Amino acid sequence: MKNVLVSDIMTRNPISISPETTLINCAKIMVQKRTGSLLLVESKKLLGIISRKDILWALVKKANLSTTRAIDISPRKIATIKPTRTLDYAIKKIKMLKFARLPVIHHGELVGLITLKDIFHYNPALYPEMAEYNQIREWDEKVARLEKARGREIMEGVCAECGNRDVLVDFNGVLVCEFCADSM
Repeated sequence: MKNVLVSDIMTRNPISISPETTLINCAKIMVQKRTGSLLLVESKKLLGIISRKDILWALVKKANLSTTRAIDISPRKIATIKPTRTLDYAIKKIKMLKFARLPVIHHGELVGLITLKDIFHYNPALYPEMAEYNQIREWDEKVARLEKARGREIMEGVCAECGNRDVLVDFNGVLVCEFCADSM
């Protein structure tokens, strides 16, 4: 695998959209194309990436999916990789960043996308190693939640922001679930 390059197994024509596409259209495209993310591209330049999680976040924040543009909620910093990097390097970067996909950029232009799915199709034996990465990510999230919980009175009820029944925290005098508190 040390001789296999990202360009050898990447998806060469990833699904991309205009940054001005509305979130409702993004969701429709994701369902039609059966994909979990879309790349925001203009003149072969990568401007952003949007995933299902981003659309769900906007929905929870009560954004109007018909008018909110993809570029409005896309993360500002985007991790990328060069096509000349080895597959070993790509795997290490995916593990370190805890991402499932990396856009591939060559001379400032988008040339592809490498995903965990691409890697698993190339070498299914890597699945146990990457499953360990998911367990580590889950554990890190649990530890972070436990650290936040120290010294906090725990109560259960209906979140004032999203309406879901959950463990609530006091956020500026309003009882909200942890997800909404993190989003505020």
